[in-house]
Amino acid sequence: MWWPSTPSSRGAASAVTSPRSGWHTCGTRQFGRSSCTSRATTSRRSPPTAVADSSGLRRTSCTPGPDRPDTMGAMDAVEQKTEHDAEQDAQSTPAATAETDAHAPAASDVALARMAERAQRARGSNGRFIRSAETGADDATGELPDDRFLDREVSWLQFNERVLELANDPEVPLLERVRFLTIFASNLDEFFMVRVAGLKRRIAAGIAVRSASGLEPREVLDAISQAAHELMDQHAFAFHEVIRTALLDEGISILRPDQLTEPELAHVDTYFQERIYPVLTPLAVDPAHPFPYISGLSLNLAVLLVNPKTGREHFARVKVPSVLPRLIHLPADETSDELYEDRFVSIEDVIAKNLGELFPGMQVAEHFTFRVTRNEDLEVEEDDAENLLTALEKELTRRRFGPPVRLEVADDMDDHVLEMLVRELGVHRKEVYRLSEPLDLRGLSQVADLSRTELRWPAFVAKAHPALSPVERSTQADILGEMRGGDILLHHPYDSFSTSVQAFIEQAAADPQVLAIKQTLYRTSGDSPIIQALIEAAEAGKQVLAVVEIKARFDEENNISWARKLERAGVHVVYGLVGLKTHAKLCLVVRQEGDTIRRYCHVGTGNYNPKTARLYEDLGLLTSDPVVGEDLTRLFNQLSGMAPRARFRRLLVAPRSVRSGLIARIEEVAEAARAGGSATVQIKVNSMVDEKIIDALYRASQAGAHVDVWVRGICALRPGVPGMSENIRVRSVLGRFLEHSRVFRFAVDGGDETVYIGSADMMHRNLDRRVEALVQVIDPKHVRALGELLALGMADTSASWHLQADGHWERHHKDASGDPLIDVQADLIATYARRRTKAQRR
Repeated sequence: MWWPSTPSSRGAASAVTSPRSGWHTCGTRQFGRSSCTSRATTSRRSPPTAVADSSGLRRTSCTPGPDRPDTMGAMDAVEQKTEHDAEQDAQSTPAATAETDAHAPAASDVALARMAERAQRARGSNGRFIRSAETGADDATGELPDDRFLDREVSWLQFNERVLELANDPEVPLLERVRFLTIFASNLDEFFMVRVAGLKRRIAAGIAVRSASGLEPREVLDAISQAAHELMDQHAFAFHEVIRTALLDEGISILRPDQLTEPELAHVDTYFQERIYPVLTPLAVDPAHPFPYISGLSLNLAVLLVNPKTGREHFARVKVPSVLPRLIHLPADETSDELYEDRFVSIEDVIAKNLGELFPGMQVAEHFTFRVTRNEDLEVEEDDAENLLTALEKELTRRRFGPPVRLEVADDMDDHVLEMLVRELGVHRKEVYRLSEPLDLRGLSQVADLSRTELRWPAFVAKAHPALSPVERSTQADILGEMRGGDILLHHPYDSFSTSVQAFIEQAAADPQVLAIKQTLYRTSGDSPIIQALIEAAEAGKQVLAVVEIKARFDEENNISWARKLERAGVHVVYGLVGLKTHAKLCLVVRQEGDTIRRYCHVGTGNYNPKTARLYEDLGLLTSDPVVGEDLTRLFNQLSGMAPRARFRRLLVAPRSVRSGLIARIEEVAEAARAGGSATVQIKVNSMVDEKIIDALYRASQAGAHVDVWVRGICALRPGVPGMSENIRVRSVLGRFLEHSRVFRFAVDGGDETVYIGSADMMHRNLDRRVEALVQVIDPKHVRALGELLALGMADTSASWHLQADGHWERHHKDASGDPLIDVQADLIATYARRRTKAQRR
């Protein structure tokens, strides 16, 4: 399972497992009937082989076999809408409850050829998934071409491919490479649960529209299927042929049961009897026992049994319990001469070894692993829900039973078993992914967590911002007092979250002069000190308002729990505005100071989560500026009450003014460029998808402005197209920290600069269906610091991925001599360390 499997090795792993070559069946397999003739050998895919693509990445090439789904088949035609507004409406429309086959075959050979040819345009000659840029803007009309947008779904898969490149990079510390394998797996799970599921749902409901890239909805599914199959093969290849070998060299091994020593086998047998066996529930399938429900993302064993008395063949399913560790860490061998030796065996292999105990009196003929991914996006009719909390709790229960969108199976799975799974689960052949075992490499997180510092990045501990450094000594800094002296720009994780934002909220909660605290909460940790501070403030008699976004994807249950806990403590808990997620990162503290009221604010780009703040790169502004205080007061009043729409002076707030405000500033830069001045737009975001923003950037480029886009993930903008975007550069930086901040900089004639930071990405959902907030940064030294940050990320001397006009991402991490380029995050660690040393000398 966690090794290249062969019939002999599987037989050795379980004394009760019969060799596959000795199987018999009667024609088409029917479980529960007698077996009487030899089974034909099932076809298999050719094993993956390593090839180098144009970027130098060692990739997996898999030759399709008869059982590999044809990913370029045509689909039924659907009614199309071409208006952009129609697409946005469709994305926000709840799905119909009835599901239809989203992969029905086309009716005619003509349609098949036409749609297959159109879908093939999503692939470049180098094997990357793109749509070619054939022309720039029409010189005669100035209109932008129809194919100016890259497909967002394919772009997301390319982002995950960049993650996989880091897993394959031998210069990345080994356990960090293992971590990137787990991140890839987790990312892809969420992509299928949300993006693919949502696309299928809209197709089934008849509300899917052509994407901005020009692809029909079913063509997008084709492109996703083809790209996902190849990426998942590469992912499995990276583990088996690259990472696993490197782990063995470091004394870290994941073994088969037949590779264990006698003491290890005894330990595993005891572990099975005491920990695993009591929680297993084998489920047989027969007329009295219907095919069981398969929960999303669960790992399962499909078991074929033979009754030795009747010769009848039966099918059973055993769910691998998720409540237990995926890998069993074997006890150290004290007689070994190895300095480091970490040996593991997987829980599914231990279960497979002991299947005979689950089915006494039956012969275990074969077993295969499989895994189902289901639609886990939420649909809550907020307008009709009297109580949003209750409605969401009911929807969370329904989510567990969403329709399947992907079936992963072991590549040696018997075809008859696969046919039964496909039929019972209702998946299409294109949604079947045959993979080398093990399935679900998220389980490697246990390996990534090993205490082997020599196999990790150098230790990094966030330090206090220089203005707040007394926090690290016995006398705690007066955060509010420092804020009265001027704005404080924070950059996490380089600046400690606990000694800045967390300390700000905790001090406010304990300050007897503080009258009120108002806070947005999108995602926070399970033992959050932020939550505790708000509870203590409410218990001390302060007015505390928490705007909790209980619809934060995959954090819904956690947020519901904290919302109820806050309410019990006397905190005023509200859930924002109907139809909008509250994604803004805001905190407002109201304090009595003599005869006046003073407001202290924090506006950030990241969540109020001390745990992720150590891993996510984010920015935040601590300020006592009365203008920002007034803006936040108006905004919180809108979120908690029936306050009318307000104008903001230092904020841009979605869904009303973020898009329009940014476009206005882009147009100002473009106008300056047309007048012959130097003009620059620089944007750092997680995703760049919104067509109106992208078109504004194209027109700025046409006017002669220089446009830089630093994007972590999805990018639908196509740079470097003559006549349209030749002045646009797009870069992506991935590394030990997750780049999460959003920065918007507009500069004219080298002196007039406007800079914003905030929570909004350039996506429809952020700009139209969320409450987002950007705050203008006005302190000259902060404006300069953000400009330097953007320059570092965009520099040709910095390691990054460069987006090409054809949609291909090229990795640039070596110079012409083969020496490494600047690691942006390592450079920032060193820069902030020098800043603190300099501040301490003053």
